Amino acid sequence: MKNTNYILSKTALFSIILFGFYGCTEDAENINRNYQLVWEDDFNGAAGELPDASKWVFDIGTDWGNQQLEYDTDRAENVSTDGNGNLAIVAKQENFGGQPFTSGRIKTQGLFQQTYGRFEARMKLPWGPGIWPAFWLLGANCETVTWPQCGEIDIMEYRGQQPTLAHGSVHGPGYSAGGAITKSYALQNDRYDLSFHVFAIEWGTDYIDYYVDDNLYQRITPADVPGEWVYDHDFFIFLNLAVGGSYVGFPTDDTRFPQTLLVDYVRVYKEVN
Repeated sequence: MKNTNYILSKTALFSIILFGFYGCTEDAENINRNYQLVWEDDFNGAAGELPDASKWVFDIGTDWGNQQLEYDTDRAENVSTDGNGNLAIVAKQENFGGQPFTSGRIKTQGLFQQTYGRFEARMKLPWGPGIWPAFWLLGANCETVTWPQCGEIDIMEYRGQQPTLAHGSVHGPGYSAGGAITKSYALQNDRYDLSFHVFAIEWGTDYIDYYVDDNLYQRITPADVPGEWVYDHDFFIFLNLAVGGSYVGFPTDDTRFPQTLLVDYVRVYKEVN
């Protein structure tokens, strides 16, 4: 049963209660959690505005270890508000920084990080072979320990050639890259590029629950990982739109540019007693 009791207006900041039974995995249970909204961005700027610098910083560069083909910039033509309440991350086919494509990658590192809670984003995804949008978290200790020891929580990854499938994963020591713990959620009678959907995790001391539109489709616990559980410290947020790479493959003649990831909002909640 879809639950909407926790959904807040774009200006609200107050406690919320989650009641109900979610469509879920075999191990799911009735969930009753009390959450308070603690951080959000609704991307309500005028068309062409850069993301709020008090909330986001840019990752500028290329590859990031995944054989990606885009150069991620801090230009408004790659990352800006669209004037309709969304952030648009746009991948363009153009030569820049030695790469054949440009795009954008932003993060909250140094500005916002949190241990546990609900992290969610409402997004409309692009379509096309070799297109790789992601909404994910990285351990805030990433500069003092190596990846994957810091931990990575992929709330949503998506292969543009599979418009009905979204993926949720964790990467940690002993289960990273191709060995990540992962599961997919398939839409019925819809595609992720045709309408907005809410991607979320609810994360506690010994679980990470994955949701699409309030449907619980995966629970990961310490018993599910073959290595160390490294999800007991602060993580920060990433939004990005990659072109090509080891996870998704590479663009084909069927991939049209520009490609756009639209983000309506990102919200983070803290569980309260």
